[in-house]
Amino acid sequence: MAVRSRRLAAFAPVFLLVLICGSGCTGVREYIHNGLKVGPNYKRPAAPVADEWIDSRSSRISSERGDYRAWWNVFNDPVLNRLVQTAYSQNITLREAGFRVAEAQAQRGVVAGNLFPQLQQINADYTRTQRSQQTALFPAIPAGSPFSNLAAPQFSNWRVGGTLAWELDFWGRYRRAIEGADARLDASVEGFDEALVLLIGEVAATYVELRAVEQRLDVARENATLQNESVRVAQARLDAKAVDSELDTPQAKANLGNTLAAIEAFEIQRRQAQNRLAVLMGMPPHDLSYMLDGPASIPHASDVVTVGVPAELIWRRPDVRRAERLVAAQSAEIGIAQSELYPHISINGMMAWEAEHFSDVFKSGAFGGTIGPSLRWNVLNYGRLLNNIRVQDARFQQLVASYQQTVLQANEEAENAIVAYLHFTDQIKLREESAHQALEAERVAQVKYREGEIDFNRLFTVQQLLLNQQELLAVARGNAATSLVDLYRALGGGWEIRLDPSKGGISSAELPGGPPLPPAPDVLPEPQPVPEFERTDE
Repeated sequence: MAVRSRRLAAFAPVFLLVLICGSGCTGVREYIHNGLKVGPNYKRPAAPVADEWIDSRSSRISSERGDYRAWWNVFNDPVLNRLVQTAYSQNITLREAGFRVAEAQAQRGVVAGNLFPQLQQINADYTRTQRSQQTALFPAIPAGSPFSNLAAPQFSNWRVGGTLAWELDFWGRYRRAIEGADARLDASVEGFDEALVLLIGEVAATYVELRAVEQRLDVARENATLQNESVRVAQARLDAKAVDSELDTPQAKANLGNTLAAIEAFEIQRRQAQNRLAVLMGMPPHDLSYMLDGPASIPHASDVVTVGVPAELIWRRPDVRRAERLVAAQSAEIGIAQSELYPHISINGMMAWEAEHFSDVFKSGAFGGTIGPSLRWNVLNYGRLLNNIRVQDARFQQLVASYQQTVLQANEEAENAIVAYLHFTDQIKLREESAHQALEAERVAQVKYREGEIDFNRLFTVQQLLLNQQELLAVARGNAATSLVDLYRALGGGWEIRLDPSKGGISSAELPGGPPLPPAPDVLPEPQPVPEFERTDE
């Protein structure tokens, strides 16, 4: 018997090669090259990227590789630094993304466990049997016979033991599953980083919006002061019964009322921006004056922006890396599907101690068991198995297309932000000159109206021009800062803060007093390096 077992073991490798050769010698070479795994080894898909930015020749655009780990520091605004650090520590959506990473880690552990015996059970039971003595099968054995126990109408049985079933990973089914789980874990980490990039960008954009509204509010208040003076002068002219002064006072008051109404609208926008910042920082909406240090100017950065080259978006942007990791995970699913074409080879075993009386269960004579290999082959299911392979391959191609589209969209977002930043900064210079001229025109018009050289209609027109030009200047400054935020967000900057939180600003302990803050999330595992793969389907 032992000699026969050794012969079977010697022929097992030949049997496996015969099975693989059913698809040709190419299949054997691929099987060996892939590390004794069926299915394609993953290679990174090609992605369309531009050689350079459209505006790369602009003097304000640098194609050098930049450091975007704490890009918000380019604004040199300590309040913004504080808001970003607080949002990173306390944002609820980011915490949710962190738990998704923890889930993916646990799922990877579940998949890895399948490399070991898949079934490992300990069993224990007791049965009491009552047999019918009227059946034809009931043995008629005389009392005193050594086989009389076979005719016992009642008996008990105690059993304690275990079972084991281990499907050997000949075709790489479980190793491919681990590859897929690793890729999905990487994708979940990239999802966290993507959420972090979006969070920081949203905090910065909302902060810029808040400062822009505050500047527009200041402009409206300053113009209200000027218009209030016009009301006073118009009323004085009316009281003095000046010529053509009957319409001046109501027109001046109407102009002032319109500006005061705009002030109320700006107050609403300011409060809403503060509420949005509070939620982004994981806090209920409340007065954030203690964190904002009062009104301040709109953030402004240097004129030259370092943007690198378009190809860097592939490895810098987390959403692009996440899309690529999902492609890798699906590639492993093709190998898992292909493994179903081959037989499942397992080692099964069972051992147990059985006895009629519990006191005899663990005696040496009560032990029994079985062990041996088994083979299960779905030989009549090839239509379904082959179509399942086609399904997995089609899903793979879908994800490849989705990855390539993500790269294109990333390129588009960066280009849009670059052109917006360049032209909004140019617009600021034009708006500043227009606002300066309008302010000078209003000053001259006030003097001439007070002296009766012009009527109120001319002053009204100039005051409307001043308000409009100053508002447009505030909007242009806000748009320029927002477009710069959008640019850094499109470049995928900021996620590195989780590697070194000190790069993102001051610590939570340095925050000024205010409402109690929730604890920082502590669910993200140590950074997982993104494997370097070649990408294209074989």
